[in-house]
Amino acid sequence: MLNYVIKRLLGLIPTLFIVSVLVFLFVHMLPGDPARLIAGPEADAQVIELVRQQLGLDQPLYHQFWHYISNAVQGDFGLSMVSRRPVADEIASRFMPTLWLTITSMVWAVIFGMAAGIIAAVWRNRWPDRLSMTIAVSGISFPAFALGMLLIQVFSVELGWLPTVGADSWQHYILPSLTLGAAVAAVMARFTRASFVDVLSEDYMRTARAKGVSETWVVLKHGLRNAMIPVVTMMGLQFGFLLGGSIVVEKVFNWPGLGRLLVDSVEMRDYPVIQAEILLFSLEFILINLVVDVLYAAINPAIRYK
Repeated sequence: MLNYVIKRLLGLIPTLFIVSVLVFLFVHMLPGDPARLIAGPEADAQVIELVRQQLGLDQPLYHQFWHYISNAVQGDFGLSMVSRRPVADEIASRFMPTLWLTITSMVWAVIFGMAAGIIAAVWRNRWPDRLSMTIAVSGISFPAFALGMLLIQVFSVELGWLPTVGADSWQHYILPSLTLGAAVAAVMARFTRASFVDVLSEDYMRTARAKGVSETWVVLKHGLRNAMIPVVTMMGLQFGFLLGGSIVVEKVFNWPGLGRLLVDSVEMRDYPVIQAEILLFSLEFILINLVVDVLYAAINPAIRYK
């Protein structure tokens, strides 16, 4: 297992290098001139050229790439073109709000989604199954931005129960986490149901029932553990989706997180921040997949990696 983990970690190096190259080329193909945006609409050509020189954008593309990649290897992602603060500080100041929002969304989505999926599987083809799957399909189909605006209109504007913007207290997390976790809960419900339906028809489940074990204990002890392997895969992928896919929700709720920072950086063509954020998201997905693979062996001892 240790050798497997080490090999996967070493595989990070070429993967992140390829991502770095692609991201660098992508951001430099974006339309618009960051020097013009930073200088302002009233700036003349001389001022714009001066800003371009200060940002290093007057250098050849290969020179900019070498400067970027050599500094990135040392953990230095440069300065933000907009704020002139270190990119690492910009990301660090936004990371925790996004992380806590992701964890909050994931916790309720997993609990609700797995419960709905188990209920739908146990009572399949009956009204609990149909109700759970109808709610799940609605959660997948409803756009996040529309759900967010609906929740703001009802619970903030009409009822005045919850705040709309900020991340200062636990009340601020309720509406964004509901919005962000709705699609995940729906996916978890459908995936858990499909996994449990397969498990419930296995021979060891029928054997447990024949021994007189209660249905609740059969489902929780024998069914849950064996159905968790594919569910853990989906759980890990969804967690990565939440970390990197909270852009729309953070924009709707003016959330001070990484998603909002990425949107603002793209609007201002802040190349260093865009490159560092996408690299961070790529690293998160790779590490989450590694953790999921390790959890496989913990859940099912029959699985071993060499």
